Amino acid sequence: MRTADLEEFRGFAEDRLPHLRRTAYLMCGDWHHAEDITQTALAKLYAVWGKRHRIDNLEAYAHRVLTRACIDHTRRRWRREDPTPELPDRAGPGTDPSLGLQIRAALAALPPRQRAVVVLRFWADLDIAATAKALGCTAGTVKSHSARALVRLRELLGETDPFGELATPTPLKEAL
Repeated sequence: MRTADLEEFRGFAEDRLPHLRRTAYLMCGDWHHAEDITQTALAKLYAVWGKRHRIDNLEAYAHRVLTRACIDHTRRRWRREDPTPELPDRAGPGTDPSLGLQIRAALAALPPRQRAVVVLRFWADLDIAATAKALGCTAGTVKSHSARALVRLRELLGETDPFGELATPTPLKEAL
């Protein structure tokens, strides 16, 4: 965008911001949401600002964009956070939060290539061929890195190995 266009948009936005914000407030009934809706509308106006000469009534167009942003905002309510007095995230029954920390520390101790193999194989549930393709190596390389990494993880976790066998993908996912 040219500097002159940018300055013209800035002037329009500064001039119309209070009115647009009040209009958004009247539509949604919450000042915080009105701020968000106004910013969304201004961002959409900025995206088409170079074509503003084709728009007959810029003020009416701004209100139409604001109205649509408000409607979109209410339709997408499920995507936003809703504050609650209690935190809903709690550990499930029988899970030990320190287990995830131990596993992450053990993973961090692995060389980067072995760590990548373990994460792709046992966290992302990729098979050997898909892991090899993602890493740009052969299936044999994935197998050897996987075997070495699992041996090293067993050494690092020692008695805290909750799985007995670290080759099972599901417990690793649950622990992290």
